[in-house]
Amino acid sequence: MMFQFKTATLADIPLIRELTMKVWPQTYRPIIGESQIEYMLEMMYSEASLAEQMTSKACEFVLVNDTERSLGFASFSYQEGSVYRLHKLYVITDAQGSGAGKALIHEIAKRVLEKNGNCIELNVNRHNSAVDFYKKIGFSIYGEEDIHIGNDFYMNDYVMRWNLDY
Repeated sequence: MMFQFKTATLADIPLIRELTMKVWPQTYRPIIGESQIEYMLEMMYSEASLAEQMTSKACEFVLVNDTERSLGFASFSYQEGSVYRLHKLYVITDAQGSGAGKALIHEIAKRVLEKNGNCIELNVNRHNSAVDFYKKIGFSIYGEEDIHIGNDFYMNDYVMRWNLDY
């Protein structure tokens, strides 16, 4: 399957929010529960939060499309040294397994290499099945973090890294 990639702009925030609502609740409901989902969606995916991520936090958002529709998105930013941080990578449920996620992560890797980066780091919930997806791509577990995000909620994550020496 052929995929196209587009750097998202502020005008794409409604689409990013639409894609988020198709993926996020279904992915995280069994892991963190409804009240934490609502809290995190407002914290990270409100229009204001996404706009801030794109502007003052310098996150680059990338949309992945097939010939008919948008399938998902990712965001990343410079961290330090030659390390970039993958903040988000989501593909709509009916497109998971199509290769869209793998193509999207490889597009991010290409962009990181073009910026003279050589490592991508991410956090993923320790109970998220995406851990196996990231391992297949080439990521390995670098550490663990329990991050307090407010309202007595925590993100219980693996920190994973992928050294781009392929």
